[in-house]
Amino acid sequence: MKRLLTFPLVLTLLVTGFVATSQAQLTLDEAKISGEVQQFLQENAIPGAVVLIRKGDQQWQKAFGVADLKTGQAMQTDMAFRIGSNTKTMTATVVLQLVQQGKLKLDEPVSKYFQNVPNGDQITIADLLEMRSGIPTYSDLKSVNQVLDEQPKYVYTPQELIQLGIEQKPLFKPGTEFNYSNTNYVMLGVLIEQKMGMSLEQAFYQNLFEPLKLNRTLLPASNDDTMPAPFAHGYLFGTNVSTLDDPALPADEQKAALAGKLLPNDVTFANPSWAWAAGGAISTADQLATYVEALVNGGLLDQAMQKERLASLKPTNPDLADSPEYGLGIVKLGPMLGHDGSLPGYQSFMGHDPETGITLIVWTNLQTSPNGGETANGIAKLLIKHLGAK
Repeated sequence: MKRLLTFPLVLTLLVTGFVATSQAQLTLDEAKISGEVQQFLQENAIPGAVVLIRKGDQQWQKAFGVADLKTGQAMQTDMAFRIGSNTKTMTATVVLQLVQQGKLKLDEPVSKYFQNVPNGDQITIADLLEMRSGIPTYSDLKSVNQVLDEQPKYVYTPQELIQLGIEQKPLFKPGTEFNYSNTNYVMLGVLIEQKMGMSLEQAFYQNLFEPLKLNRTLLPASNDDTMPAPFAHGYLFGTNVSTLDDPALPADEQKAALAGKLLPNDVTFANPSWAWAAGGAISTADQLATYVEALVNGGLLDQAMQKERLASLKPTNPDLADSPEYGLGIVKLGPMLGHDGSLPGYQSFMGHDPETGITLIVWTNLQTSPNGGETANGIAKLLIKHLGAK
């Protein structure tokens, strides 16, 4: 399932040419930004979106389109949404907190904690965090996609997901290459529960959400497929299986979707247990902005660990100029640090530039546009050019 909870390498294009200074004031052409976002939604059959741009105590936030195609309810800026792989940064942060406390070591082999993992004696905790384990992702399997389509209320256990990943052939020698795998982060979620003696949702609340006062951010229990009000419904064109190899709809269906004659499927309440530590959290734009600023500026780790985290960033493709960089559960996209998230129903981008102090959050309630493009990332690409200092 390459497009679910994956990191889009095309985001390198978003941030080139972004020049600003930390002392500059945030100046935005709000009418122009709003017009471009609205046009993008229309051209890509996206029901709705929320955009937030923040610099210090200056903030611009706006909702676009609808949150519910059935009722026509307007999108609101405070609506909750599923944040997808932005969750990975949370899982990684709690792991690094455990490293700080001496309860885990980054160079420990995963064979110490998990049995029957191919190359488990060579794969380290750091390899899992940095997507360099060589363990395939379970979410590319057709069987998993079929379950999502045919049994949307099915509750996966972390052990099932890990088994689906490790029973596949390793992709490469650990530590030698980059490959984005949700299996890595489910394993890390299990480690957190083992070391902290509590559920992952409790660990997130205790270590992340409560300290940051994020009262509308949560990781739901595995059997909880509800959404906290107010929330936006999430939509998907086609099915998980039909869009697995190519997320673009057939040409005739693309035309029908853009004409409003083909509506996307409402997948809001599909059970998110298959994503769990790799992408199951829920938040709002405002709270995700607060979170990504703490993530980047070091509010969740001590100074030494934060320095190590930022120093861990490595190109995902050394042969590609300006390749995005992935590290210990954090991504560098040009000058912006953060992550993105994509799962059936929602797509999102969160980034903070520590040099300029600018934060950008974009989320949509459609995972993929009819032509296969990523929705929130496409809007982010439009907006980056407006964020230069004046």
